[in-house]
Amino acid sequence: MDGTEHSYDPIVLEVIRTRVTSIVDEGAKVIVRTSFSMLLNEANDYSCVLTDDRGLLLAQNTASLPSFIGTLPNTVRHFIDAIGITAMHPGDVLITNNPWKGSGHLNDVQLVKPVFHADRLVAFAACCAHVPDIGGRIRSVEPREVFEEGFHIPPMKLLREGIPDESLLTLMRTNVRTPDQTVGDLFAQVGALEVMEQRLRTLMDDYGLRSLDAFADELYRRSDAAMRDAVRALPGGTYRYEMITDGLDEPFTFRIALTIAGDAIDVDYAGTSPQQSRGINVVYAYTFAMTAYALKCALLPELPNNEGMFRALTVRAPEGSLLNARFPASVGGRICSGDYLPSLVFGALHQVIPDRVSAAPGSPLWSMVISGVREDGKPYANVLFYNGGMGATSRKDGVSCYSWPNNIASTPVEVTERDTPFFVRYKRLRENSGGEGRHCGGLGQDILLESRSRTPMAAVFLAERTRMPAPGLAGGGAGGLGDVQINGRSIDVRRLHLLNEGDELLVRTPGAGGYGDVRERGADAIARDRREGWRYSLPQDGVDGNAR
Repeated sequence: MDGTEHSYDPIVLEVIRTRVTSIVDEGAKVIVRTSFSMLLNEANDYSCVLTDDRGLLLAQNTASLPSFIGTLPNTVRHFIDAIGITAMHPGDVLITNNPWKGSGHLNDVQLVKPVFHADRLVAFAACCAHVPDIGGRIRSVEPREVFEEGFHIPPMKLLREGIPDESLLTLMRTNVRTPDQTVGDLFAQVGALEVMEQRLRTLMDDYGLRSLDAFADELYRRSDAAMRDAVRALPGGTYRYEMITDGLDEPFTFRIALTIAGDAIDVDYAGTSPQQSRGINVVYAYTFAMTAYALKCALLPELPNNEGMFRALTVRAPEGSLLNARFPASVGGRICSGDYLPSLVFGALHQVIPDRVSAAPGSPLWSMVISGVREDGKPYANVLFYNGGMGATSRKDGVSCYSWPNNIASTPVEVTERDTPFFVRYKRLRENSGGEGRHCGGLGQDILLESRSRTPMAAVFLAERTRMPAPGLAGGGAGGLGDVQINGRSIDVRRLHLLNEGDELLVRTPGAGGYGDVRERGADAIARDRREGWRYSLPQDGVDGNAR
C-alpha cells in the first residue's frame, strides 16, 4: 500500500484511524505525566491532534477540550501561511499564543511540529496547553485590550532543527510569574509532539505508506457523508433562539438563527451584543469550534472528530461583535461568552430534535486565578476550576458538578491544599440548586476556603450565572444562581479581590436548567429526591415542594 489509492477497504481504514487516534492519546499521556502544573496533570486543560500536510484534522485525543477541535488545525494552517512549508525542517517546533491564530487567549500556547517521513513532509503534530501564567494582569475580564493580558508570542520557531531558541525562553521566563512551571509545561508539549511524530512514522512504515493523502481524503469523505446524511434527516427551515446572560454593566444578548437547507447547516449569530472594551470577547475560531462541537453532540456524537465533520457547516458572526472580536480586543475571559454557544445551538435544535439536546448548564466553566508572593519572595500563580451542574435532558436528570461544554476537571481538595495557601473547610453539593422539571438540572457545589497565606493573595474569578440563571427547556425550571462571598458578603466577581490570612472565601457554583414540566416527575424520582435530600420535588399530591 503506497498511500496513493483512491479508496480504502473499510476495515483497513478503521484500523489505521484507530491507530492514529491512539497516537494522539499517547501524546496526551505524555503531557499528563511530564507536565509541571495542575492545569495539565489534573485539570485536563490541553489537547493533542494530528493533521495532514494541508493542516486538516486527522484525529484528536479522546479527552480533548471541544474548543481545541476546530482551533488547533486552524493554527497549523496559520503556520503554513506565516512560515511556509519550504522553511520547515526536521526537528523544528513552531510556537504561538496569538489569540486570533490560536484558541482565543494568550494563556493557551500552541506548539506544532512538522512530521517528515522519507524526506517528505507528511503531517503535523500539534498540541495546545493552558499555561499557569503568561504574565500581564491576572487573567480576568478586567483588561481593556490584549496588550494588558500577557506575553504575546507571534508565530515563530521554538526549536530550530532540534535546538531551542534560548532568547525566546529567556524572555518568557522573565515575563511570567511561574517560569519553571510555564517553561516546564512547554517542554512537556514538546515531548508529546516527539512521541506523536515517532508513532506516526512507525504506522506509515507498518503499512508501507509514502503519504497520508489517500487515507485522509477517504476519512474526510466518509465523515462528511455521514454528517450530511444526519443533517438531511432534519426538517428544513430556520430555527431561532435567544439567551440573556450576566454581561457587565448591562446584560448581554446572544442570538442564533440556525438554518437547515438540504444537507447543510448555516449558523448566524447576528443580533448578538457588540464587542466589549473588557476581556470577555471571543475570536471567530473559538465561536466556530464551540458551534461545531454542539452540532456534533446533537447529530452524530460517535462520529470521529476530523475535517469531514466540518464541511456541512457554515458559521457566521458579525465582525466587531462579542463572538467575532477585532484585534486588539481583550479576550482573556472568552469562556464567559463563548461557552454559552452550545446552549444556544441546543435551544434552536430543541424545536426539531427535542430528545437529543439538553437544557442549559449551570456554568460556562467557573475558574479562580490566585497569585501572590511567598514568604521566601518567590511569586506564584494558580488556577482552580469549579463546575456547576449539567442541564437535564428528556431522558434523565443533569449530572451534578460537571464541566460542560468544556471537560475540565474540578480541582480536587487535595490538590488545592497541596498547591495553594488555601485550607478547604468543606466542598459539597448545593441543595436544590438544579432547575425543577420532569428531569431536574444538575446541582452546583459549595466550596468554603480559608486563606492560610501570611502575605496578601490576589483572587479573580471567571464566573457566570450570578445574575441570569441557566434556563430550562420544555417547561423546565431555571437553575439556581451562583455566588461568591468573602467573609460572608457577596462580592463583584468581575473585579480583583485581595485575601488576607484567615479570610474565608465561599464559592457557590450555579445549578443547571431542568427539562419538562415538574408535575410529570415520576414517583420513583420524587422518592429518590426525598431519600437523598438534594432536591425538593413536586409531591405526588400536586403541592409544590420545590420552591426556592
